[in-house]
Amino acid sequence: MQLSHSQAVIRLKDIKEELERLGQKDELTAEDEQSFDELTREFAEVDNHRRQLERKAALERVRSATKATERGPAAVKIEGGTPLNSRDGYDLDPILHPDSVEDRRFRNPWDLSEVRTFGRSKEAVGQELRSRALSAVEKMAGANDGVRSAATDILERWDDNDSTIARLCLATSSPEYLRAWSKMARGHQPLITEEERNALERAMSLTDAAGGYLVPFQLDPTVIITANGSLNEVRRVARQVVATGDVWNGVSAGSVTWSFAAEGVEAGDNAPGFGQPTVQLFKAQGFVPISIEALQDEANVTSEVARLLAFGREELEAAKFISGSGSGEPFGIVTALTGTAAELTQGPAGTMPLGSIYGLDNGLPARYRRGASWLAHRAIYNVIRAIDQNGGAGLWVQLQGDVPAQLIGRPTYEAEAMTSTITTGSRNLIYGDFSNYVIADRVGMTVEFIPHLVGANRRPTGQRGWYAYYRVGADSVNDGAFRMNKVA
Repeated sequence: MQLSHSQAVIRLKDIKEELERLGQKDELTAEDEQSFDELTREFAEVDNHRRQLERKAALERVRSATKATERGPAAVKIEGGTPLNSRDGYDLDPILHPDSVEDRRFRNPWDLSEVRTFGRSKEAVGQELRSRALSAVEKMAGANDGVRSAATDILERWDDNDSTIARLCLATSSPEYLRAWSKMARGHQPLITEEERNALERAMSLTDAAGGYLVPFQLDPTVIITANGSLNEVRRVARQVVATGDVWNGVSAGSVTWSFAAEGVEAGDNAPGFGQPTVQLFKAQGFVPISIEALQDEANVTSEVARLLAFGREELEAAKFISGSGSGEPFGIVTALTGTAAELTQGPAGTMPLGSIYGLDNGLPARYRRGASWLAHRAIYNVIRAIDQNGGAGLWVQLQGDVPAQLIGRPTYEAEAMTSTITTGSRNLIYGDFSNYVIADRVGMTVEFIPHLVGANRRPTGQRGWYAYYRVGADSVNDGAFRMNKVA
């Protein structure tokens, strides 16, 4: 039995309460009778375990006192405290060393057999799973401080009532799972131990995918991109959320209508109109080839896989977050604003008039200007720079050191997927509060391993491959927070 003394005492109390509840019934069903017998037997076992722990603690106190006496008066007493090497002793007794109870409890946060569900609320179980997941983040291998910080932030901000992300983290961040996944990536399936295979099966039970293996939590591109900062500037400026299902549901509200009222007059209904914007998540897929030489050791597996998967994802999303159609893929910001009131038709083709830039600023409601940013292709920014060659038009902030570029006092972001032309009908400049463009990520990329790639003559090329897929969505949840320039 792996219960600590405090856990055993709590369990005895829970069993006693359940037995008393059953004992108050006038008649017991066959199921109640069976439960009563099982609880009675468990009570005896747990109580015996408690007594053994107390005897062991008493004996340890005697031994410690004897050792201290033999060393002399200058010896340091350890009774009631935690020795210096407490983390090296998994079986430290919590009675003798009470401050080691929590350390012992989560010494192996991935061991969910210790999680007691009987007689506990769903919220209590979920809280323990989140605590274990946070502990697992601190202990998981193959992660730097940035990854640990990003993983902690995702758990604390986005884990739902069912502890979906916490369960995923616990299933896919364990040393056993990382070893098993690395062996799969290297084509060493026969070397997987029974313990590692069990870890793979536990993780597969959490996904609705048919086949494939979840990327270890510390290598998941969502975590890696959050930790390192996205190279995709649309993602950097947009609002990023983590979804646990196939649809992200948000809440929006219009501005509250305030009014003055005379004394004693009934208040008006000034409540805002609530809406529920949604962002649909879609499956994105990719194929990543890698040479056998790059997979010769486990270090390359962990570093190379994380880098390749994250890089491929960024390349795809950089284009789709601009021009994605919304059909089977995310809505790009340009696509989402096309044909809406946010679109302003301005200026002649072939040039970028000063009035077009200020027209976007004038057209954006004041409540969005405070947090507004610009988004365009670099070539468009260079055309705008040419307008203000002598620094007299007040367009660009004069740059010094590492101060970022600002256009009429607002930050600028680049999107290479946007058009670089000023032809008729081109939509080449967006201004607005990009917190109203939501990117919804679902943690949990799945990978299927292909042990050998073959060439045109059906002979091996010395490469392996990963077929990877994940889910992501994006859309504007408030078109009124943007203004987009359309060339007349």
